[in-house]
Amino acid sequence: MEAEATPANARERKPIDEWFGKEVPAGESIDVKLAIGESYSSMTVRIPIHIRRAVADGPVVFVTAALHGDEINGTGAVRQLIQDEEFQLLRGAIILVPVLNLLAFDRHSRYLPDRRDLNRSFPGSRNGSLASRMARIIFHEIVPRCDYGIDLHTAAVRRTNYPNVRGDLTNPDVLRLAESFGSEIIINKKGPKGSFRREASEAGCPTIIMEGGEVWKVEPGIVEAATRGIRNVLRGLDMLDGEPERPDYQVIIEKSKWIRAKRGGFMQFHISPGDIVEKDQPLATNTTLLGDERNTLYAPFNAVVVGMTSLPAISPGEPLCNLGKLPKGIRPAELRKQRGDEDSLEHRVSEDLASSVLVVDPTE
Repeated sequence: MEAEATPANARERKPIDEWFGKEVPAGESIDVKLAIGESYSSMTVRIPIHIRRAVADGPVVFVTAALHGDEINGTGAVRQLIQDEEFQLLRGAIILVPVLNLLAFDRHSRYLPDRRDLNRSFPGSRNGSLASRMARIIFHEIVPRCDYGIDLHTAAVRRTNYPNVRGDLTNPDVLRLAESFGSEIIINKKGPKGSFRREASEAGCPTIIMEGGEVWKVEPGIVEAATRGIRNVLRGLDMLDGEPERPDYQVIIEKSKWIRAKRGGFMQFHISPGDIVEKDQPLATNTTLLGDERNTLYAPFNAVVVGMTSLPAISPGEPLCNLGKLPKGIRPAELRKQRGDEDSLEHRVSEDLASSVLVVDPTE
């Protein structure tokens, strides 16, 4: 994949071989710290960044994690790549940021101390809020150095996500990144205004995100899915040796829907994250605390279970599961047959994520 000409709204390109007065020679790696603000105690807050260059020139890719401070599965994945001495590039460079939102990370929180969402604040401004000022520095120092980006996320609190990739698939470079990553599920979403992936892509740096797992955890299967996907993207860019690892199938999801509780109670789930379901298949049954059934929710269309709540105690209107509608002509039974054997990463991840919810047969 080759980077297209940068659009008019792109920022001026910055060099990859110089960071704050420190040189990054070809074939070497360095660690730097990016000052993004000050704490309540007047201490300068600095984000640790690892830059790794190949001897040969080529594309520059950023990989970031913990843009929401409680989403640390990506932190585990980025740390694993940094610590892997065999992770050597053939060409180009990679920028690895294990924790992008350090102030929220230190608080084990999604949000900054001012309760703003950093991932709704890009590209930021010099004189705005805390979030806006941080976003401006991060965006200005990372995006103009890069040709492509990968941002790692998890589900929000009390939810879990089956690994999936998201991006603005109307952008051909974003589509190629998403397909190269190697997830079964690709969701066509450019992201909210002010989100890192949307603003980076619109500035001429095609960017995707991976969603997977839960907050406050480093889950082995999610870390493996993330590192495999990053390596796949780099191989697709001829930056890394080896063959990409592909899933048994890929589906592009254009529409997704959260299924919400109709009544309050205690849910008995009949599905797991990553399950492929058919229209009218039972999803969950609402019960009283003594176990009496109240109502059952059914799939409104053929779908894949993208995400679920991990909290069975619910009230009316609360989200239970996020269904990605399968494209027309794709039959659930066929996809189930295509999925790899029980030793595949996808099966292992689905089983691991299912351990967060109690799944019972709808006839029980």
